Amino acid sequence: MGSLKFNRLIGAACRAVQSGGDMAALRWEVLLFLTVSLLVSCGATTSDVLFRVSEEQPPNSRIGSLAAERGLPDSGHLYKLEVGSPYLRVDGKTGEIYTTEIPIDRETLRDCRNLLEGDKCFLEFEVSITDMVKGFGSGPRLIEGRIEVEDINDNTPQFSSPILTLSIPENTHIGTLFPIPMATDRDSGTNGVAEYSLTTGPDADQLFSLQVAVDTDEKLPQLVVMGNLDREKKDSYDLNIRVVDGGSPPRASSALLRVTVTDQNDNAPKFERSHYEAELPENSQQGHSVLQVRANDADTGANGEIDYSLHQASDTVQRLLRIDRSTGIIYVKGLVDREEESFLKFFVVAKDRGPNSKSSKVLVTINVKDQNDNAPAIEIRGIGLVTHQDGIANISEDMPIGTPVALVQVSDRDEGENAVVTCVVAGDVPFQLRPASESANDRKRKYFLQTTTLLDYERVKDYRIEIVAVDSGNPALSSTNALRVQVTDMNDNTPSFSPVMLEVDFPEGNQPGDKVLEVVATDADSGTNAELAYSIIELSASRLFEIDANSGEVRVKNLLDREETERYEFRVAAADKGVPSKTGTATVVINVLDRNDNDPKFMLSGYSFSVIENMAPLNPVGVVTVTDNDKGENARVRLFVEPDNGKFVIQNGTGTILSSISFDREKESTYTFRLKAVDAGDPPRSSYVGVTINVLDENDNAPYVTKPANSSYTYMSPVTQPETRVEVVEAEDIDYGPNAELVYTITGGNPYGLFHISPSSGEITLAQEFTGKHTGLHRLVVRVSDKGKPPRHTTALVHVFVNDTKSNVSLIEALVGHSLYTPLDRDIAGDPNYAHAQRSNILYGSLAGIAGVILVIVAVMVIRYRLQKDTKSGYQAGKKESKDLYAPKQGPKNGKGKKSKKGKAPKPAKPLEEDEEASLQKGLKFNLINDTVNDSPRIHLPLNYPPGSPDLGRHYRSNSPLPSIQLQPQSPSASKKHQAVQDLPATNTFVGTGDNNSTGSDQYSDYSYKANPPKYSSKQLPHRRVTFSTANQAQDLQDASQHSYYDSGLEESETPSSKSSSGPRIGPLALPEDHYERTTPDGSIGEMEHPENGKTRWSVVEHRAGEGSRTKKTALRQN
Repeated sequence: MGSLKFNRLIGAACRAVQSGGDMAALRWEVLLFLTVSLLVSCGATTSDVLFRVSEEQPPNSRIGSLAAERGLPDSGHLYKLEVGSPYLRVDGKTGEIYTTEIPIDRETLRDCRNLLEGDKCFLEFEVSITDMVKGFGSGPRLIEGRIEVEDINDNTPQFSSPILTLSIPENTHIGTLFPIPMATDRDSGTNGVAEYSLTTGPDADQLFSLQVAVDTDEKLPQLVVMGNLDREKKDSYDLNIRVVDGGSPPRASSALLRVTVTDQNDNAPKFERSHYEAELPENSQQGHSVLQVRANDADTGANGEIDYSLHQASDTVQRLLRIDRSTGIIYVKGLVDREEESFLKFFVVAKDRGPNSKSSKVLVTINVKDQNDNAPAIEIRGIGLVTHQDGIANISEDMPIGTPVALVQVSDRDEGENAVVTCVVAGDVPFQLRPASESANDRKRKYFLQTTTLLDYERVKDYRIEIVAVDSGNPALSSTNALRVQVTDMNDNTPSFSPVMLEVDFPEGNQPGDKVLEVVATDADSGTNAELAYSIIELSASRLFEIDANSGEVRVKNLLDREETERYEFRVAAADKGVPSKTGTATVVINVLDRNDNDPKFMLSGYSFSVIENMAPLNPVGVVTVTDNDKGENARVRLFVEPDNGKFVIQNGTGTILSSISFDREKESTYTFRLKAVDAGDPPRSSYVGVTINVLDENDNAPYVTKPANSSYTYMSPVTQPETRVEVVEAEDIDYGPNAELVYTITGGNPYGLFHISPSSGEITLAQEFTGKHTGLHRLVVRVSDKGKPPRHTTALVHVFVNDTKSNVSLIEALVGHSLYTPLDRDIAGDPNYAHAQRSNILYGSLAGIAGVILVIVAVMVIRYRLQKDTKSGYQAGKKESKDLYAPKQGPKNGKGKKSKKGKAPKPAKPLEEDEEASLQKGLKFNLINDTVNDSPRIHLPLNYPPGSPDLGRHYRSNSPLPSIQLQPQSPSASKKHQAVQDLPATNTFVGTGDNNSTGSDQYSDYSYKANPPKYSSKQLPHRRVTFSTANQAQDLQDASQHSYYDSGLEESETPSSKSSSGPRIGPLALPEDHYERTTPDGSIGEMEHPENGKTRWSVVEHRAGEGSRTKKTALRQN
């Protein structure tokens, strides 16, 4: 209540002031009471919130942040600019201050127009901060601050006129100085005038120069006379003077300085003071004398008479003051208002009246003295969230005590005591003034107008608040201002739902617009505060559902799909129409019931699985996943294989596909079928998906060579150039992928590096030129490997015959035949002996000429005769054939087979030398295949020879090119094995087969073993070329099952003319062994002693094997 009494006192005082009472007495009473009670006044300290910004910044340039840079709140507060527009704006959330579209021009700001040199320019602002967390009732906080506007070089220095005139008397002494009118620059500091420069013409170059003097931080340009002036010669000179400021970049301008040479005037006027100062009370009457300036001139007459004038005076100075031309007295010309101009600064020029007048100037400063001619100004405006319209502020009755409703600013344009203002709230109202900031100044004081008690709309609906302000001038001046505050009714009841959660079941597959449910809310208020409007709060739910704003009926807008969303939960709101509106909410839950409206769905549109071949049956092949977006029985799915051919089954529940078969990729590499998925709905729904089973390859097949045949050969001339293609090894692998990718390498028969093979294509090329030692047969052992893991391989033989000619085909074929029985680790790469023999034959043939041909004919005749003789009489015991080309070395002459005496044991043949036999056995111990005989169709040639046996390759014939062979040793001991070879050649004639350079047998001499005793006729007897080999002769006699038969001829059903391409085979003979006659392996005639079997007698028989067949020779065994 003390505040109310205080307000009543102030109100009475104000009424007394308005009624014209004793103003002085009232002022002292008010001041005394305020001193002992609740005197509200403002301090004189300056705000510490300071920012700096350069002038002329573009719009939306950031000046500073009250939150980030001044430690003010950065969240939960509302910032509002109260003072500072139109140059500034404040971000309401962060408190950041920005420039606006109206630029800040330092030279045009009201408080910066008449600054002295070095003074700073400030732009004041005020920002209110409202705590949004504590609520409206906590009241805003007012922040005052200043922005220092820094000058930029945006103004160009200018002279007072584009043409400056300067009079100089003739005969002026050299070095005399004449002042030049200064240039002015609206910028300050370093951006102001920095320097002057003078440009003269050729006629004045030696007569004038420029000197710049500095006086109180001003640069005074002066013209220096450097030569003698003669008016009769030239009475005027035009010079160019240029002024530049110190900005970056600098600005400059120029003016024409016209120098007029006049008659001599010796002395210039001189002021009594260097600076004049005076005080001028504001509101002085026109004609009031301010001060008088005095200047003296030592000249006489007209040269000593002085005229005064204002120089470099602003428009304001020229509007307010004038100077008497003769006396130098300065008078008031217009109304002087200190609040507009607090000081005036200008120059006065004194100029004599001589023909060549001289002048001087002096600075004059006039300070305007304040008079209490301004009453306090009261400004009432909204603060924070409270806005005013037409002098009315609205406030709710539920506002707490201390809620600000307005910001009151009291100011006085006077200064000193005249600006000290006291302000109060008049009348008995529940409002009071509280300082808005801790720091203030005498000129501006700010207060919050806030409530002192709780407001009650039902008791008082509005208030008229009158604010009185009194200054401390003599006499004191006062002013009043009023604000109307309207109290608004409070909407203090919130609509409510009962119950607050509503749950309903709704089937999917509905029609748009179907009703779902209806919600109802109540409000205890009345009138508009009880009128309710329903709405859906969540935007996502409002896309599917709609609610009638008046009735609360909820309807579905779209078709619901349980598989997309099974449960919807959203909130509905009931808002009354009070101000502010209050809202109640409830939760609505809609459970969507399922229908069988979805087919089973496989996770993929098609499945592809890969399995390894040879996998055992009933192993998992792959897993499929099927889903059904329905629920319950509608989502229970069973799987079926279609067509159900028994190869695959599927497990329901896991979706695992099992195989009922074992896979062989070479037989079938891909299986395709489809799966059917059927749900348990009513009616059921189904879907299908395709499945592909890809059988992955295993490296279970070795490569096989298709070209060239092992028995073929390629002829090459010794002069063949390198890089020439020799042969191409072609092979195939029925596997797949890397298991079928082949690599070709030469593993033997290339000791000189003559040949190179492409690892990828198998093409063999000549790597270097042949030399003499390379003449002869070359056997290249080519290894063909796949890239499987582990890899498999096979071996091919490529024969190359190097010679000047290939006329002796039988010799070449004999060499090739022998190489087939030569161990692969023994290189056959030309032989100098054979080459020498061939060269000798060629040489002899060349020398003999026709004689050689005759000798050949004679030799043929002799041979034919010998053959006929042998046919009739058979071979003689102990008689040997001619030396074979590749036969092992023979022992001494006494090593030949002889008939032993009757009853004596036969003498065994002398064995090979130990080192040769060891070398031979070493060469035979190899195995180039991994498979058994029954696992591969490869040819297995027995390579073990008994001691002293001749080379059998010379007698070997094949009716077709042989495939790549795989060689295996037949026995660990060559000395304990016998071989019988059929089909001794009747002639030594070979013809080429395969490619153009390859040769083979043209025809076969189909020899067969003669039955003993004969069980078949000669026509019925099957013709077979068979080799018998026995690892142990003792076992041979005891166990015939241990015999190894080498069948290199025709099938039983084949005739001699049907040339089988299957090549030699190993296996049992079609007829028992006793149906065949054995031949000696080395082709020797006569008896052969053996340590185990005793004496074996061999003879040659001749018989016919079918119609039209040639005569055959067969060695018969006789015991």
